[in-house]
Amino acid sequence: MIPGGGGQPDMQQLLQQAQKMQQDLAEAQQELAETSVDGSAGGGLVKATVNGAGELQGLVIDPKAADPEDTETLADLVLAAVRDAVSGAQQLQQQKLGPLAQGLGGGGMPGLPF
Repeated sequence: MIPGGGGQPDMQQLLQQAQKMQQDLAEAQQELAETSVDGSAGGGLVKATVNGAGELQGLVIDPKAADPEDTETLADLVLAAVRDAVSGAQQLQQQKLGPLAQGLGGGGMPGLPF
């Protein structure tokens, strides 16, 4: 870089910042993958657990919810519990990844879409 070159950004500094953001993002994604988020439906008759990335990890169905004559209600409860858990995971993602995305977009890296 030419001294007094019109305020051009220092490429080495930009690369270091990008590497740090990439490392922070990878750490946040790993933390999300290891974090459990619970959701429930039907007053707790069906409980779903997803990881912070929204992947279904577990499903617990109270025997009271398993009426063989009414499987549609059970299916609705399962969907509602999973959606509840995934919604919680999305909120967690926003908390963990939102500041990183703002950091990427705030200073801005030329040519990158964020």
